Amino acid sequence: MLSRVAESIYWMSRQVERAENLARFIEVTLNMTLEQADYIVDPWEPLVQVTGDNEWFTAKYGKPDRQKVVQFLAFDEEYPNSMLSCLRAARENSRGVREVISTEAFRELNSFYHFVCDSSTPQLASDPTELFFEHVRNQTLMWSGVIENTMTHDLGWQFINLGRMLERADKTSRILDAKYFNLLPSVDDVGTAVDDLQWSTLLRAISGFEAYRREHHLVDVEKIVAFFLFHRSFPRSVYYCVSAADWSLREIEKVSGAEHSGEAKQQISALRHRLRNTNVKEVIAGGMHDFIDRLQSELNGIGESLGRDYFHNPGTS
Repeated sequence: MLSRVAESIYWMSRQVERAENLARFIEVTLNMTLEQADYIVDPWEPLVQVTGDNEWFTAKYGKPDRQKVVQFLAFDEEYPNSMLSCLRAARENSRGVREVISTEAFRELNSFYHFVCDSSTPQLASDPTELFFEHVRNQTLMWSGVIENTMTHDLGWQFINLGRMLERADKTSRILDAKYFNLLPSVDDVGTAVDDLQWSTLLRAISGFEAYRREHHLVDVEKIVAFFLFHRSFPRSVYYCVSAADWSLREIEKVSGAEHSGEAKQQISALRHRLRNTNVKEVIAGGMHDFIDRLQSELNGIGESLGRDYFHNPGTS
């Protein structure tokens, strides 16, 4: 497979996953603003902080509020990581690899992009609805289902899965990080109904509320953090995503016939090992933000190494 094709498939998958996660974050935040009391801290600023692009937002929009944040995250065509920009980039990447992905997958992604593009009106940005973002989430699930059921799980599919899992791990960690530092108005709210509501909301952001409740009947911070970071079988936990990405990269190396593991493979295997052997009590005691900051740095490093190992190395073409 040409390195150009592998890179396009990889980023197509990451961009669709990124768009879906943005839709999830906005949807659950809209829901939370309807349920919470008026005195609770405004939840929109943490969504900007989740992106890591606070300076970009402030320079263009100033102080965050619902309308500005929704426009920024969902429909801003100048912001390269908005939902609309991601879907446009994913669509362009898919057009360049039509010979690798199925016709059904391309059609579904094209339809998905046009749905969001046609919906990006000032009216929706000023008065967003949960239903729209739920539809975006469902569109992504449908596209993923088409990918799973119409493509051979070969080298191309492995690059799709690799991009999807790395992006998902990053976004799961970011939403957890935002909770710890931004969503609670004061330490007095820890353990109260306010705290329970916000943790439950975060579980819904990763579609994990029901899965969590099947294992744990009560909202417990330590158990929720462990669910987000270390659950072995929930498909949006950080550990599951890293393990799935590690497996795909191992399969890619087998097909490519590499004699030695690349830098990215070594890094992701090391991260998987560290996550498998880290206890949630250590994370909380040592500082949640520091742990997640290191995790995100490692995920970024893996992405950069993939570029050197597979996408920008002339020997991979």
